Amino acid sequence: MADLKKLFYPSSIAVVGASRNPKKIGHLILKNLIEYGYKSRIYPVNPAADEVLGLKAYPSVSSIPEPVDVVVVSVPAPKVPEVIEDAGKAGAKFAVIISSGFKEVGNVELEKKVVETARKYGMRVLGPNIFGYVYTPSRINATFGPRDVIPGGVAFITQSGALGIALMGTTIMEGIGVSAIISIGNKADLDDADFLEFFENDPNTNIVLIYLEGITNGRRFVEAASRVTIKKPIVVIKSGRTEAGARAAASHTGSLAGNIAFYETAFKQSGILFAKSVEEAFDWVKALTWNPLPNSDRIVVITNGGGAGVQASDTLADNGLLLQKPPKNLVEEIRKFVPPFASLANPIDLTGMAPTDWYYKAVYAALNDPDVDSIVVLYCHTALTHPVEVADAIMNAVKDSGGLKKPMTVALIGGVEAYEGIKKLTQAKIPAYPTPERAAAAMAAIHRYVKYREYVTKRLSYLGGS
Repeated sequence: MADLKKLFYPSSIAVVGASRNPKKIGHLILKNLIEYGYKSRIYPVNPAADEVLGLKAYPSVSSIPEPVDVVVVSVPAPKVPEVIEDAGKAGAKFAVIISSGFKEVGNVELEKKVVETARKYGMRVLGPNIFGYVYTPSRINATFGPRDVIPGGVAFITQSGALGIALMGTTIMEGIGVSAIISIGNKADLDDADFLEFFENDPNTNIVLIYLEGITNGRRFVEAASRVTIKKPIVVIKSGRTEAGARAAASHTGSLAGNIAFYETAFKQSGILFAKSVEEAFDWVKALTWNPLPNSDRIVVITNGGGAGVQASDTLADNGLLLQKPPKNLVEEIRKFVPPFASLANPIDLTGMAPTDWYYKAVYAALNDPDVDSIVVLYCHTALTHPVEVADAIMNAVKDSGGLKKPMTVALIGGVEAYEGIKKLTQAKIPAYPTPERAAAAMAAIHRYVKYREYVTKRLSYLGGS
């Protein structure tokens, strides 16, 4: 097991290749580190500069007057081995190698040389072929991606650099707070399992999201993931599910994507939630990170449109969740304010004439009913109400109930105004989506995680006792 403490809590960071040119990657990484607020010492390394971005520059890592914990390397691939040699002699603990031009383009021996040199000095390598890493509790943004990452509980591990940078932007747009963003690229040394082992006990992380192309050590990955899923969910986007995708993955990071059946078995054994798309993964992450877990499978769907309710019911059923009759007390409470023709089965249809306050009353009643475990709220935009006002009603019901005491997902279906309501709910950390299917699928992911966790706990208990 790798000790990654100094990577995430370094006393100093050096950026090798810290250019004065604002268009160069080394410049952008140094700028992000400074402006994101890393409080400890930062050392630009550039033999052709005395100063970069107001910081004294050094010609080499070994010329820095103190030991450096993390060395971020952004120089051409052929120069990387000598940088690693110099940093290793100077006592650096970690090399974060941004540079590309290694295994992914066939330069296997060069990558091997880099790792062997690092190991000679007890230094661990993240990368190469990456965009860097983020750890928000330490205010580290050593990437050339977006700067203002929102702190939170999601740890994101990605094997794709460009997609990872784009998804950094998605977390900001969706209001999803992250504890860490780790670009692992070619995984020449440190890999997914090393980071899973760290995040298992990281108090700042409550869910792990992985974009995965290939696994180097399947057994170790399954063992690490199994321990993590007992404590916190793991969502994986597995690329290379098809033959064409597997070829693309091999040319991208040099990964062998392998047989998808192997991965599906490994994910099931370790309790991983397997997402088929980026959209699906982020939907699930929002629902899992902002909601408590349910006690059981008694889900209630509240809607003002029968069709939306049917779509949500079908999606839940596709995921093995069949709606039960709603509890009697909830039905009686809602009956007080809805018309006689409202359907009080499950879904509970408030009818298309439902005003804003009916949403408040129905959601408040469901949140406070001990016989309801989870709630899916659906709203179809009508001329009688405004989506932002409905969002406010839902938020007020949550607030007046003392917060989200049970999981809830919301769909606001309509045009631009519906998206305004979704944005408002998202800012309040209430998972909201533009379709009933996505809201229902996100709720199903929460319930699936609970079942997976039970399965993995029993499996590990059995293996431990045999």
